Amino acid sequence: MAARYRCSACGNVTRFDVVAVRRTQAFHHYSLAGDLTVEDESVLEERVAEVKCRWCGATGDAIESLPPAPTEAPASG
Repeated sequence: MAARYRCSACGNVTRFDVVAVRRTQAFHHYSLAGDLTVEDESVLEERVAEVKCRWCGATGDAIESLPPAPTEAPASG
């Protein structure tokens, strides 16, 4: 699940530029024409390097990481 962020400088909770470093494993399938299709890709490791507010440009300590949004429970009936 992707992290959620909040900018304490301007209050933004919806627009961020996120720079992440990922190490993945994937199956590369090339057609005879040389076209690549990437299949079965899984993330082995991921690290967020920087988060920047799209509204005011704040970075670093001004960006808070929020807990994941609660998921709605299925309605009982």
